[in-house]
Amino acid sequence: MLCLRQVCLFTLRHYQARTLCSDLLLSQINGCTHEDEVFSLVGRNKARLSEKHVGVALNMLWQLQKKRPFLLRTNDYVRNHSQFLTLCILAENKVEDMEDEVIVDILYSILRLNVEDHISLAKVLVTESWKRLDRQVLLSLPALSKFALCLYKQHRHVSPIIGQVAQIVDMKLDSIQDIRILSVLMISISDVITESFRNRLLHKAEQLLEEKDEVHFNYARRVLQFLQNAKLRYHPLLEKCNRIFLESASHLDIHSISHIFGLYEQLGFDNAEFRLIAKQLLSETIDDYYDPETFAKLFFALGPMAGSKVRERLLVTAAHMAEEFSSHQVLMILRTMQKMKCRNSHLLKKMASVLHKHLDSYHVLQLVKLTQYLVVLHCQDLELFAKLKTLLLGYLKSRVIPADTAAIIRVLAMLPSFQMEEIIINKAAAILPQCRLHHLNCIATALVKWNHHGQLHWQNSSELCAKLLQKLNDCGFQRLQKANNLDLLLEELTHVNGEWFEEVLNEETMAVCQHLIDQITWANVLPLSFFLIKSDHRCPALFDRIASVTVANIDKIPPSEIYFILFLFSALNYDPPDNEEFFKSCIQHLTSNLSRLETYHLVLLGHVLAMAGHFPPLLITTIFNVSFLSKLDAQLKVLPDTVKQRVHSSLMKLNRAVCLECPEFHIPWFHEPYCQRVFHNSMSRINPQRQHIHRMLTEILGGSHYSRISVVTPYHYEIDFECVLDVNKKPLSCMVQNIPLDGVEGIHLRHDIKGEGRKALPPGAQRIALEFLDSKAFSKDYSRHLKGEPAVKKRHLEMLGYRVVQVPHFEWNSMVLSTKGEQLEYLRQQLYGIQ
Repeated sequence: MLCLRQVCLFTLRHYQARTLCSDLLLSQINGCTHEDEVFSLVGRNKARLSEKHVGVALNMLWQLQKKRPFLLRTNDYVRNHSQFLTLCILAENKVEDMEDEVIVDILYSILRLNVEDHISLAKVLVTESWKRLDRQVLLSLPALSKFALCLYKQHRHVSPIIGQVAQIVDMKLDSIQDIRILSVLMISISDVITESFRNRLLHKAEQLLEEKDEVHFNYARRVLQFLQNAKLRYHPLLEKCNRIFLESASHLDIHSISHIFGLYEQLGFDNAEFRLIAKQLLSETIDDYYDPETFAKLFFALGPMAGSKVRERLLVTAAHMAEEFSSHQVLMILRTMQKMKCRNSHLLKKMASVLHKHLDSYHVLQLVKLTQYLVVLHCQDLELFAKLKTLLLGYLKSRVIPADTAAIIRVLAMLPSFQMEEIIINKAAAILPQCRLHHLNCIATALVKWNHHGQLHWQNSSELCAKLLQKLNDCGFQRLQKANNLDLLLEELTHVNGEWFEEVLNEETMAVCQHLIDQITWANVLPLSFFLIKSDHRCPALFDRIASVTVANIDKIPPSEIYFILFLFSALNYDPPDNEEFFKSCIQHLTSNLSRLETYHLVLLGHVLAMAGHFPPLLITTIFNVSFLSKLDAQLKVLPDTVKQRVHSSLMKLNRAVCLECPEFHIPWFHEPYCQRVFHNSMSRINPQRQHIHRMLTEILGGSHYSRISVVTPYHYEIDFECVLDVNKKPLSCMVQNIPLDGVEGIHLRHDIKGEGRKALPPGAQRIALEFLDSKAFSKDYSRHLKGEPAVKKRHLEMLGYRVVQVPHFEWNSMVLSTKGEQLEYLRQQLYGIQ
C-alpha cells in the first residue's frame, strides 16, 4: 500500500509539473514580441510541443507580422527560418489530434504568411477539414468563415468543398447575426450559389447592416466584393455600404480607398461625397506615399479628381518612379492616365520604355487592355506597338476562347497602320458560332474598319472579308432568334454598340424584345431602358410595358434608377397611355426619397422632368437654393469631366425651363456667363449649307437684310435663321437688331424679346425661327418621331414669341426637293404658312 501511494504521488507530481511546464510554455509563446523569440522557444522545446503549442506558435508568427506596416513585414524571413519548417512538420504530424478551430487557425496563419498553398501542410490541413465536414462535424460559424476565406485565398472558388461550405451556410443562414462572419462567407461561396440563395444572402446582409449601429468598413467592403463577384448592382446594399465608408472615413487608408474606388468602378456606382472625402484625405497625406505600390494606388485614386497642382505633382512623381513600377503598376498608371485623359508625353515615354521589359509577364487580356490604353493615349513608340502586335498575333493563333479571340481582333484593329492578316479571317470564322452578340460586334467593328481604311492587301482579302461579314450577320440573327430569356439577352446587349449592330441587328433585336415582352419585370426595366436609350428607337409596346411595370412596382425600384426610366420617355418624347399616373408615381417616389439621391442626380432629374413638362415644387425649390448650389459646386470638382459637363448643361437647361414655364417660382436666370463661355468655346461657324439656304431666303424675301443667320436668342437658344413678317406677310428688315455675339462673326444676339430693351413688333407681325433638323433630332425607328430636346426648344421659342418652322433632314434631302426650284417653293410654303 505504501509503495502504491508513493507511485501515485510521483505520478501526480510529474503530471502537475508537466502541466505547469506546458502552461508556462504557452504563456511564453503568447508573450513573444518578436518572431526570433518564438523560434527560440520552438528550438529549445521541440520534444515537448503539443498540437496546441504548435497552433499557438504559428498563429503568433502571423500576429507579430500583422502588427507591422505592410512594407516592414518580414514574411520571407519567417518562411525561410529552419524552426518554421519544424513547426510545419510538427503540425502536419499532429493534425488529427487538433481541435477544429486550431486546424483553421493554422491554415489561416500560414496563408497570411504567404506560404504557397500547394505545400504539404496546407494540403493536409484542407484535407483534414474536409474529412470532418464529411463526417458532419460542423465547425462553429467563426471557424467556418475563416476556413471558407482560406479556401477562397487558395482559389478554390468552385471546388466541391466550397459547395459543402455553401450548403452549411444555407442551413445556418437564419442563425448568423454577425456581419463580419456573413461577409466573409458571402465572398467565399459567391461562385457556387443559386440566384435564390444569392438573394437570401443579400437580404440578410442588408438586415445586419441596418441593425448594427457601428459596422467596420472592411465588412462593408467585403459585401461590395460579393456584389462584384456576382456582377450585381443592388442599390440598397451599395448605398448602405457607402454610408459606412463615409462614417468610417477617418480610418480609411490608401489601400482601402483605392480598393473601394476599384469596386465602385466595376459596379458602375459613384458617390460624390465619398470622392470629396477621399480627395481630402489623400491630398493631406500625398507626401507619405513614396514606394511604388502605394504610389500607384494613390495615382489611381487621386489622379482623376486632382486639381491642376496636385495633378502635376502626381505626373512628375510617376515619371521619376517609372523604373520601379511592376508590370501590374504600369498597367494601373496607364489605365488612370486614360481616365484622366492625360497625354503627358514625358510620362507616356517613360511608361513605354518600362513596358519593354514587362511585356512577357502579361496575360492575354492584360495585353489587350494595355494596347487600348496606349492607342487612346496616342503613344508614339512604334517599336512597342510592333512587339504588341507580335504577342497578340501569337495569342490569337493559340487561343480558343471566343471572348479572348474577339478582344484580340478588336484591339488589333486599333493598332496604327496594322494590315489585316489571313489568320484573323480564319480564327474569326472558326469561333463565330460560339460568339455572344458582344463578341460578334467586336469582330464586325474591326472588319468594317479594316475594309474602310483599305487595310486588306493580300489576294482575295476583300472577298473573304465580305463572306465573313455575311456569316457574322447570319450568326447574329440566329443568336437573336434563339433568345428565349430577356434577362440573358439584356446581359449580352449591355456592351453592344456601333454601326454594325445598329444597321444589321437593331430591328431584329427590337422584335425579339417585343416577343419576350411578358418577361419585363421591375428587376430588368433598368437594363431594358438602357438598351432602348442607346438604340434611340421608339417602340410603343415596350415603352408602355415599362411604364405599367414601373407604376405597379414603384416602391421596389431604387430612386436612382428612376432617372434612367424617365430619361427614356423624356428624351424620346413618348407619352405612355397612363402618362399622368406614370409621372405622378415616379415624382412621388422621388420626392419622398430626395435625401437618398446624390446632389448632382437631383439636377439631372429636374432637367429630365422639365423636358416632359413636369416641375415638382419640392425638387425645384431644393435645387435652386444657395446652399444646394454651393454643395453642387464642391462636388462637381471631383466628378469626371463628362459627368461635370452634363450636370452643368442640365442645370442651365433646367434654369431656362423654370424661368420660361414656371415664373411663379421667381427663379432668376443666372446662366448668362456660362452660356457665353460655351458659345465661345464651341466657336460655332456658318457652314456652306447654311450659306446656301440664306441665299435662298434672300431670294424669297427680297433682300439679305430681311433674314438673319445663326441668331442667339434670350436664354441662349441658337436658331439657324430668323425673319419677321408683317400682318400682310411682307418681310420686315432685321438689320436694326443685328448685334454680333461679342465680336463672333456670323452669330447674333437678340436683346429685344424680353426685358427693358424689348421692341414691340407691329400689330399682327410674326417673328419666325427657321430650324433645320438633322438626324440626331429624330428617333431612329421608322416613325422618325421628334425627340425631346428639339420639342422643348420649339416650345420655348414659341414662348419667346416665335413662330417656329422646323425642317426635317429627310424632307429637305428627299428626291421631292432635288432641284433648287423645288427647295425654294418648299421654303416659301413653310415661311408663309401655305399648305
